[in-house]
Amino acid sequence: MAINRTPILKRCRSLGLDPIYLGIDKKSNRELKRASRKISEYGSQLREKQKAKFIYGVLEKPFRNYYEKAERMNGQTGENLMRLLECRLDNVVFRLGFARTRKEARQIVDHKHILVNGKQINIPSYQIKAGDVIEIKENKKSSARYAGILEVTGGRLVPEWLDSDQENLKGVVKELPNRAAIDVPVDEMQIVELYSK
Repeated sequence: MAINRTPILKRCRSLGLDPIYLGIDKKSNRELKRASRKISEYGSQLREKQKAKFIYGVLEKPFRNYYEKAERMNGQTGENLMRLLECRLDNVVFRLGFARTRKEARQIVDHKHILVNGKQINIPSYQIKAGDVIEIKENKKSSARYAGILEVTGGRLVPEWLDSDQENLKGVVKELPNRAAIDVPVDEMQIVELYSK
């Protein structure tokens, strides 16, 4: 499996992204030394795509597949793309506050700690549907790992399309999110323009 090993804060700086969107509360105190040349239209579209891929931890081929699936769905392609990315199981685990970062959420899913509607799922890209119940396995709930995670994520705001019971490490997807409920700083229309060339 391909892994992006670029330091996270360095990548955030180059994309002009706040690390808080990745669940990281560190700040880089270095300034980015950027040439004062104007960025092209293609360059800004590419940056938006790279931002979305970096935030959700998706590589190029799966991201392209998400775009093609979003194009086939009813409604606006950009909004559909953001909804597909937001409904990934690893992202929902992160949003519920069961992981500090999306990378940690992906690892929790990979390690078979997650039940969706009582069934064990270990695929981070699994698409969540409205009404799904997501919980940590019973024998993992008492581990020190989750106590530490809840200490850090306890104050994090859970989106209104999710219902989180942090005491029992359980959450319910009330509805699929619309674009207004997705607080990711990505201009999805530029991604659509980039792929439709």
